[in-house]
Amino acid sequence: MDEGQMDDSLLNQENDDVDETDSKYLSFPLGESLYGIDIHHVLEVVIRNTNTRITKVPHMPAYTKGVINLRGKVIPVIDLRLRFRMDEIEYNDRTCFVVVSIRGVMTGLITDTVSGVVSIPKTEIDPAPDLENSGQSRFIAGMGKTKDQVYILINVDNLLIPEEIQILEKMGSVA
Repeated sequence: MDEGQMDDSLLNQENDDVDETDSKYLSFPLGESLYGIDIHHVLEVVIRNTNTRITKVPHMPAYTKGVINLRGKVIPVIDLRLRFRMDEIEYNDRTCFVVVSIRGVMTGLITDTVSGVVSIPKTEIDPAPDLENSGQSRFIAGMGKTKDQVYILINVDNLLIPEEIQILEKMGSVA
């Protein structure tokens, strides 16, 4: 798949067991944990290839890797591993950019890969854990449970503070 192409099959997966009480999440692993982003926040999934160039922007936080050119739009990219204080890994042909709108700013979230779309009954979503003095709890919308897995559900709107969003607005395209 070429850079900039979305794998429509990931976003259009059908599940006969889904009803209105289910929420759909784009799922992906980071390290040993599974994460999910509400599908309504996902604009596009771009699978990285060797032609994908991340242009570094000086004086950015380490988790802001730079910007990419996505069909003529400049999109800032954030490495979720680094944002969540995990070890950095080398990008490969499974690395993906999950393009979301964070308070109106198109942003690529770098993930190890993308697993697909998972349906989680709303009754199986627990509130975010209280991590007290860790600034990390604001990133978590809840904990979703399926028969076999637990997903950390990401609160996309809280990935960045207003000052960080202003910086990204200057770097890239507005959704």
